[in-house]
Order: sequence, then C-alpha cells, then structure tokens
Amino acid sequence: MKIVADQNIPFVERCFSSIGQVKTLPGRVLTAEQVADADILLVRSVTRVNEALLAGSRVKFVATATIGIEHVDTQWLAARGIGFASAPGSNANSVAEYVVAALLTLGRKNRIELAGKSIGVVGVGNVGSRVAPKCAALGMTVTLNDPPLARQTGDPKYRPLDELYGCDFITLHTPLTKEGPDRSFHLADAGFFESLTPGAFFLNTSRGGVHDTIALKQAMTKGKLGGVVLDVWENEPHIDVDLLDRVDLASPHIAGYSFDGKVAGLLMIYRAACEHFGLTPAHTEADFLPAADVPEVVLSAEQLNAPFETVLNDIVQEVYVISRDDLNMRQMLTVPDQQRASFFDRLRKEYPRRREFQNTTVVLPGGWRPQPGREGACQELAEVLTGIGFQVREQQ
Repeated sequence: MKIVADQNIPFVERCFSSIGQVKTLPGRVLTAEQVADADILLVRSVTRVNEALLAGSRVKFVATATIGIEHVDTQWLAARGIGFASAPGSNANSVAEYVVAALLTLGRKNRIELAGKSIGVVGVGNVGSRVAPKCAALGMTVTLNDPPLARQTGDPKYRPLDELYGCDFITLHTPLTKEGPDRSFHLADAGFFESLTPGAFFLNTSRGGVHDTIALKQAMTKGKLGGVVLDVWENEPHIDVDLLDRVDLASPHIAGYSFDGKVAGLLMIYRAACEHFGLTPAHTEADFLPAADVPEVVLSAEQLNAPFETVLNDIVQEVYVISRDDLNMRQMLTVPDQQRASFFDRLRKEYPRRREFQNTTVVLPGGWRPQPGREGACQELAEVLTGIGFQVREQQ
C-alpha cells in the first residue's frame, strides 16, 4: 500500500510504515500527479483536497492531521466512497495554552491584572471549551458564544454575540464557514470592532478568514483596541506584513503546534486508517512522546512573595516562551517580499518542540512563611496552576 503524506506531519513515516510505503512531500504544493498512484493521502491544512487533486487517482482513504476540515471537500470524497478522518480535539489543549501564555504576556506588557477582567469566548467547541476553564482559573469572568450549541442544547450559558462586546478581552475559536446561518467568514468585521468596548483586547487563533484584515487595521488605527494577538492570518502564507508590524503578539499559525498535540493528531489518523483497512495498529503515544523537556519548576519562597500574575507568567515562560514565537515571526519584516511566503512556511515546518503544561510539575516550597496579607497565596497559586494544566506538589 502506498501512502503520500505531508512532510510536516511529525513521525508520519515511522508511524505509517507499519501499514505501507510512505512518501513525504511538501503539502502546500502537492499535485495530482504526485498522489495519482497513492492508496492513502495524509495532509494538513495547507493542502486543498478536492476533485482537482484526486480525480483519476486510486486514493481510497484521506486523513488530515488537523482539527479543521474546511480544506477538504468531504462531500466529494463521500460521493466516491473514499474514507476520511480528521483529528478533532488533538491540538485543542495546545491552543488553549497558547491563549493563556498570550493573556499573561498582554497583562504584563500593559500592566493590567487578568483576575477580575472579562473575556468573551466565541466558539466553544474542542478549543473554546478548553480555553474557557483556563481563563476562569486565571480569575477572569468568562462569557460564551456558540450559536450552534445554543440551538442544540438550549443552555442559557451560551449568549448572543452582542453580549460579548463589553468584555475586556475577546478570543475567537470558530471553524471557518462561508455559508449558512453560522457563517464565520469575516465574523470580526467593521461592525464587530466598532461594537467592542474601547480598549478591548482581540485574539484570533482560529482561522485568518474569521477576521476582516482591513477592518481590524482600521480599528487599530482608530485606537479602538487595547491590543491584538494573531496566530492566524488571511491569505496565508501571503500575509499582510503591515498588520504583522502592528499587532502585539504574532505567530505563524502554530498555536496548536505543541509536540503533544502533533503526536495526538498523528495517532488519531493512524488508528482511523488502520480501522478503515481492517488492520491492527502497531503504535501508541508511548512510541513517540519523550520525557518532559522541563519536568519540574521549583519555586523559592522569595518568588512566592512577588506579584501573583508575575509568578504565573514566570512559570509559564519556563515551559513556553511565546515572545520567542513573536520575535521569529517578525523576522518576516526583514525578508524580501518574494521570500516571505516561503519564510512563513519554514517557520511552521521548523517549529521547535513545545511540550504542554501537564508534563511539568511545579514544586512549591515546604514550610513557606508568607508576608502578611499573603497567607493564602500558596494555595491560590496551586489552584490556578492546576486549573491551567500544570501538576503541583509541595517540596518535602
């Protein structure tokens, strides 16, 4: 069995070689000729999978190692009996941790305390449902918006979008849809930004097309927004470098690129392929996940007497330095125009290993004597750290 795979899917050759011969290729420029004699096609979001790519091929099964599937014509596949699988939820925790790191960085940069601030979460699927409790753990008031879930469940916790406009922060986690009642293309348009409370912070880690670039830039020019975090961009990899120059934090669509999330996505599509062809999987996560890069962060009593969110930010920075992603992304500004798209793709392809918070244990000092007025700080810190995903124990 021949398998053609995006070369950016980690361990894809090692994993799928148990069921066939694997050939890896650049996903963004994959051609019909290259997949014509493949039995299995494995892609990421940069490959458009449709009739133009697969007509006349012998492909029997397609999988995308991503949570989004808007790049795949699933109706065309189904009509021709071609199996399909994706990796819903595989990188959701990674994106949620990216949001936590971004919020703490914004807080420090703007000298604001997140606790007591409000945040609107637009889209409460696999990602948004993980973002919300982490924000709540940070002490933020969370308001949820998800029209499909509101209709399906009737749960009043899902509020109309206009009720989120008054939030201090608003973060987007919707799929990209261009039709229907829940159309999300340019959801964040001129009217959206005009309706936000002055000084609100805007974050988008969903898809670039969910925000209108022109409207976002106009809102920034008017001083409407307190800050902007973008991991996704319209027209990737040909992004608007003027917008890149103006946002507070920028990254090349890697919020979901934790090492743990990548391995989870790989195993999800691997198991789906095995099931489709009636094969027994030969691999598990243990075959690909190494020991933690940062197994422990040991805090001193002196650190615990620092401002609360400063301590939190310092701990997160031990595991994930989001400002490094921002710095690497801004190097695009020094690259000639004709090289920027390939530079964007290279940042994604060569993205360094980032492990998720649950792999790290924060060790609190035993017998700590707090300063007056901070008697509950250690317990509060432990609860917040657990809430955003870390393991916690007290030093013996």
